[in-house]
Amino acid sequence: MKQKVVILGSTGSIGVNTLDVMGMHPELFQVYALTASTRVESMFAQCVQYLPTFAVMADADSGRALQQRCAAQGLAVQVLWGAKAIADMAGHPDVDTVMAAIVGAAGLAPCMEAARCGKRLLLANKEALVVGGRLFMDAVKAGGATLLPIDSEHSAIFQSLPDDPHSWQARVDKIILTASGGPFRTRDPQTLHLVTPQEACAHPNWVMGRKISVDSATMMNKALEVIEAKFLFGLEPRQIEVVIHPQSVIHSMVQFVDHSVVAQLGTPDMRGPIAYGLSWPARIRSGAAALDFSQMAALTFEPFSSHAHRVRFPGLSLAWRVLAGADSAPAVLNAANEVAVDAFLNGMIRFDQIHQVNLETLDAVQFVRPDTLDALMDLDKESRAVAQGMVSRLAR
Repeated sequence: MKQKVVILGSTGSIGVNTLDVMGMHPELFQVYALTASTRVESMFAQCVQYLPTFAVMADADSGRALQQRCAAQGLAVQVLWGAKAIADMAGHPDVDTVMAAIVGAAGLAPCMEAARCGKRLLLANKEALVVGGRLFMDAVKAGGATLLPIDSEHSAIFQSLPDDPHSWQARVDKIILTASGGPFRTRDPQTLHLVTPQEACAHPNWVMGRKISVDSATMMNKALEVIEAKFLFGLEPRQIEVVIHPQSVIHSMVQFVDHSVVAQLGTPDMRGPIAYGLSWPARIRSGAAALDFSQMAALTFEPFSSHAHRVRFPGLSLAWRVLAGADSAPAVLNAANEVAVDAFLNGMIRFDQIHQVNLETLDAVQFVRPDTLDALMDLDKESRAVAQGMVSRLAR
């Protein structure tokens, strides 16, 4: 029987790649529902090509525009809109699998709904774990959901770990997340204040959206991945290490207590981890190119602990700081970073001021222990307001 799949964030890079992988295996997967924010034309094109049962836009204006386009084309697609409709799709009783690829904290509510409803949840939205943390993992456990990481690093760790999660604590010494170092790995740290949005979005290895590209340039994406790894794999923060690996061939590693290391390798193509998540525990063709070992001159590694890298990427250390603090600290960091990156992309603050906004927001917000999704969203809103105030001050 075909898996009925919902793709949350279908017009983004993860969503597009997911549709590409599913399209290679029409006998295995059915596109049941697609959701997007405001890209009406992209969503309409996907509706024409994949004929989902449902298409959902985040806001009413975009939803009505898509509805008109689909009706004019005679497409038998039910068009809905709004945050509730997106969450409803994630928990729909006809759905087997949910690809969670909405960027930012906006993806938390539908991820929580998919978890509560016991779906096979392919998690490409790292903020669900960064913001939701314990609350999200409790929902996964209570709902009996199958949680499969799609970030290339976390997929690599998952593929490298023993099959039995109950053995991880006894057998695993640490996990090692690899980072490419982004476009500024060798740049003089004293010139980072001159970085333009175009430069920050020009990743040397991966093709990604603008927000995650900036996060890669600051290495805040790796800070969020450290937080995510803590919740995904149930390890202590001290058991999570980051090493810079410019070639992006080794996607991450697990070091066991006997000091043997298991690594997962592949070309830098998100279709690899997407295909693994869709087919787990089996494997299917992904469309990613095979590694050509004859063309690999070298695989190199650089410690994040070097002075130059700590100056270039000060945000990475915030991961361990927030994990050592209150439950809500990662949510505050995530909210501040979303505001700061948006401000940078819109020319309101300098590249080097992203870290300043994040750091000062962490210092300014009163931490609480959020026990409900509404409480988390209230904290997210408060943190964004604080960060926006700091952006306004810096932009004067």
